Amino acid sequence: MRIAVTGASGFVGGAVCRALVGQGIEPFAYGRRPQVEPEHVAGAPYRSWDLTQGPLRDAPVVDAVIHCAGSVTDWGAASTLFATNLAGTKHVLASFPKGRFVHVSTASVYDPYSPTVMAREDQAPAPRYLNAYGASKAAAERAVLSVMRGYGRALWRGPAKREAVILRPHAVYGPGDTTLLPRVLSSVRGPILPAVGNGRQRVSLTSIGNLVQACLRAAMGPVGTGIFNIADAEPVTIHAALRALLAERGVKARPLYLPASAVRPLAAAVEGAYLLARRPEPPRLTRYAISHLAVERTLDLTAARTVLGYTPAETTFKGAFTW
Repeated sequence: MRIAVTGASGFVGGAVCRALVGQGIEPFAYGRRPQVEPEHVAGAPYRSWDLTQGPLRDAPVVDAVIHCAGSVTDWGAASTLFATNLAGTKHVLASFPKGRFVHVSTASVYDPYSPTVMAREDQAPAPRYLNAYGASKAAAERAVLSVMRGYGRALWRGPAKREAVILRPHAVYGPGDTTLLPRVLSSVRGPILPAVGNGRQRVSLTSIGNLVQACLRAAMGPVGTGIFNIADAEPVTIHAALRALLAERGVKARPLYLPASAVRPLAAAVEGAYLLARRPEPPRLTRYAISHLAVERTLDLTAARTVLGYTPAETTFKGAFTW
């Protein structure tokens, strides 16, 4: 089977490449970086491709594309995020007009202004978003839907309706993660890990192993069309997750919970200061981060389990910091 993987130089794409090679499939690996260590993609042929610059002119014919590339940040210029997440997705669709298209989206397409309580797939997109990340990922989903067989009319001239699968993971973690777990640990101050809410709010997390399983099932399984939430087997409380993470890392700190009503104005002020100073790095505290920590963010996995055949493992941070 011939499979292309975008974002292969990153956390998720690299893990997908290694899993495919482990099953005897050598993927065509594409990434933003000029080169990667062969081990990162398990020796698969790698090619640098900036998706924002346009379609790949000499793309191979493949049976499936697993589109993992994208900008995963809650801080950045809207133009940059839309160029990567929306225009980049359109360029991948145009580069590989045949074969099943697996789009790795995000649960951030659900309403950020209200708790997400065992959300079903038909509850997105939302009418508005806190930042350009959620908005750009929702726009990318609409681009995929426009060519997805059985989902409405095409929004622009392009290939005939095709098989396409959209996956919506939430808070992906595991070996090789450079975003979620490092960001949490960087917030530790002495014996304290500041957190928002009361610790009892539930959240669906997604291990990289579970997401990779979903990607491979979406690319090679019998179901060629659909939208599926992807997460660990059961939600966990924020407090349990933070305690387990700290214990796995051997950090002697405890979560200290602050009310969201007090922290949210502070986050808005910090964001404003960063914007005025034109600082490129994200502040440690953002309204987006608060929206994902202070209220419930859980996903209904019924469709993934019954239709996609997805069998997720439980949440665990064991080995999450190894490479």
